[in-house]
Amino acid sequence: MTLAPVRARRGTSALWFALVSAAAFGLSGSFAKSLFESGWSPGAAVAGRIGGAAVVLLIPTLIILIRQWATVRRSLGRVALYGIVPIALCQLFYFNAVQHLSVGVALLLEYLSPVLLVCWVWFRSHQHPRLLTVLGAICAMGGLLLVLDLAGSHTLDGAGVLWGLAAAVCSAAFFVMSARADDNVPPVLMAGGGMAAGAVLIFGLGALGVMPLTLSTQNAVFAGHEVSWLVPMLGLVLVTTVFAYVAGIIATRGLGSKVASFLALFEVLFAVVWAWLLLAELPRPIQLLGGALIVGGVVLVRVDELRGPGHPELDHGNDVEPLPVGAQPAHTHPLFPSSE
Repeated sequence: MTLAPVRARRGTSALWFALVSAAAFGLSGSFAKSLFESGWSPGAAVAGRIGGAAVVLLIPTLIILIRQWATVRRSLGRVALYGIVPIALCQLFYFNAVQHLSVGVALLLEYLSPVLLVCWVWFRSHQHPRLLTVLGAICAMGGLLLVLDLAGSHTLDGAGVLWGLAAAVCSAAFFVMSARADDNVPPVLMAGGGMAAGAVLIFGLGALGVMPLTLSTQNAVFAGHEVSWLVPMLGLVLVTTVFAYVAGIIATRGLGSKVASFLALFEVLFAVVWAWLLLAELPRPIQLLGGALIVGGVVLVRVDELRGPGHPELDHGNDVEPLPVGAQPAHTHPLFPSSE
């Protein structure tokens, strides 16, 4: 029996996880906007989002730690680093960029992460990317520009550009660290432990005054209806954080960091669709064209990935590693690997 059918099934499953993760992440703007309009600061929204996710995942995270302490204890440092860099600092840098730039330009800078990953592979392997990957990157980033609809003139602030590029580096780290995480670190532990570490950092920065934490208990307006502030906050915590991060980790392990990072560009497209459905912000024809270009770019990168060998330092998510001599194959669940 060949491994091709197994890899095909894993790739298809990971593809769906990537898409639903992007759709969930794309909802964050609609939820957050209702909180901002009711008096929340961006820092408080981030703190509530990450802190709430850490609380939700606390019990399953503790269960995994107790049951699999011997196998995961050496990975706790990486889990903490995952929470600090890709989760907490990425959001902190992005909101700092927004203070100096328009939201569209700041978001575009953050979503340079797929291009950074391609350049990183080029630097590490000393092999230039294949033609389809280059064309896919150009097509996807061009589509992203159209989806963001950056019409008009924008004055670029040097500090804002640096903050945005820092967010892009952290975003790229999300895909690299998610793909490199071994099977001994379940996605729930990776997300739950990371959220806890990120929450400690964010609340610490708030206590020091680096990130203002202003919140409000006034009712918010969401999808045209006045609702309790808990509605958008629970949406941020449960849908756009807990579910989105766990699904994203599973997807990245199955697809590899490069392909997963390009699929994550769908978040911008989903954000436009959600804003259309929930906030009555209708997408322009140019944004629909941009969405088609993003899809085309992702298809080109994925086809290139399937045509030839990837880069093991980043894209080993699709590979089935040989078992050590004498080891028995384990039947594991993608979220909770067996501790036996």
